Amino acid sequence: MSSGMPQPETNPIVACTVSRDVQNFDLLIDDMESVLGESWGDLGFSEALAFFNQPEAESLEFIALAIDGEDENDLAQMTEIITQAKARNIGVILIAEDVTPAALHQLLRKGADEFVPYPLPEQELQSAIDRLKAAAETRAAAPSAGPSLRSKDSKEGALLVVHGLAGGCGATTLAVNLAWELATIDKTNSPSVCLLDLDLQYGSVSTYLDLPRREAVFEMLSDSDNLDDEVFSQALVSYEDRLQVLTAPADIVPLDLLAPEDIQRVIDMARTHFDYVVIDMPSTLVHWSETVLQAAHVYFALIELDMRSAQNALRMKRALQSEDLPFNKLRFAMNRAPRFTDLSGKSRVKRMAESLGISIDLQLPDGGKQITQGADHGQPLAVSAAKNPLRKEIAKLAQSLHELGRSDAEAA
Repeated sequence: MSSGMPQPETNPIVACTVSRDVQNFDLLIDDMESVLGESWGDLGFSEALAFFNQPEAESLEFIALAIDGEDENDLAQMTEIITQAKARNIGVILIAEDVTPAALHQLLRKGADEFVPYPLPEQELQSAIDRLKAAAETRAAAPSAGPSLRSKDSKEGALLVVHGLAGGCGATTLAVNLAWELATIDKTNSPSVCLLDLDLQYGSVSTYLDLPRREAVFEMLSDSDNLDDEVFSQALVSYEDRLQVLTAPADIVPLDLLAPEDIQRVIDMARTHFDYVVIDMPSTLVHWSETVLQAAHVYFALIELDMRSAQNALRMKRALQSEDLPFNKLRFAMNRAPRFTDLSGKSRVKRMAESLGISIDLQLPDGGKQITQGADHGQPLAVSAAKNPLRKEIAKLAQSLHELGRSDAEAA
C-alpha cells in the first residue's frame, strides 16, 4: 500500500482510497491490496481534491470513498470529491459504516457509482470494481442505446399502477402482461407502452421478460435532477421492439434512495413519451407511494382470497384514510379467483368485500403452472400460453382500458 500522496513513478496508480483515516478501514486496506497489489494509494479528503488537478491523476480508474458516522458533518466536502471525480470520468465506490440513509442518499445522488457497506462482504469490492468496468465498457460500446425520445413527442400518457398487497399474489404477472397486451393491442397502430419496475429491491420484471438489468437505471435514479430524454432512453431496454422497460437496478438499493420528487420526474418523463405507462410497485409502502397514487389514472390493488390479503387490504384502507389520501382510487383485483361454477367461492368473495367495505372490481382466474413456466422462460403469456384463461382475462382488461382511453381522448 502507498501512504500519503500516491507515487506514480514506481507503479501506475489506478485507484485510491479517500478517507479521514484509512487505518479505520483495515478490511478495506486488505481488499485493496488483494485486488490491486501496489497500484493504489490513500488520500485524505483535502488531499484528494488537490490530487485530482495533478497529471498523475489521469491514470485513476476509481476512488474508494470510505466514510463513517463522524464524517456526516462534512458531507459538503464528500459531495465535492464525488463531483470532481465524476467530472474526470473517475469511478466512485462508496464504502460506508454507520452512516444514515439520508446521507447515503445524498452522496449517491451526487454520482457515486457503487455502494458497499463496511465491514465489506467477501469479494464485494472486486464485484463492485467489475461492475464499474462493465458499465464503462457498455457506455463506450453503446452510448446511445435505448429508444430515441424527443421532447416534441408529448403524449401525456395514461398511468396504470399495479400494487400487490401480499407477497406472491401475482402483481408482476399482471403488470408485465397488461403492458404487453396494450403494446400489441393493434397490429397496425398499437400505442406506445412503457413498463416501470419500481420494486427497487426485488423487482423481477427483467426476469419475466428475460431482459438485462442496466447500470444506467441506478445512475438515472440516483441523479434525477439531470434527467432528460437521453438519460431516460439510455436506462430503458426494449422487448421485441414493442415494449420499453425500465428494469429494477442490478443490485438491491434502499427503497428510500428515491424521494417523491425523483419519482415524479420519472413518471412525468415516461408519460411525456408514451401512451401508456404501467408501474409495478413494491408491496411495501414508502414515502413516495403517495406520489404514485396521486398521479395514477388506475391503481390496481391485487389480493387473493385468503386471510393475509384481507388483513393487508384493511391495513391499506386504514393507512390511506388516516392520511386523507384518495383510497377510492384503488381498484381491488382478486387473483386466482373462484371459477364461475364455484358458488361457495363466489360467496366467500362477496363476504370478504362486504366485511372490508371495499368493491372487488376485477376477478382474475388461476392460470396454473403455465404462469410460472412462462415467467421462467422470460415470455409474456400471449407468447407462451395464448389460450390460458388468465391471459384472456388480462387481454380483455387491456382492451377495455384502451377503449376507455380512446373515448376520453375523443371527448376531450
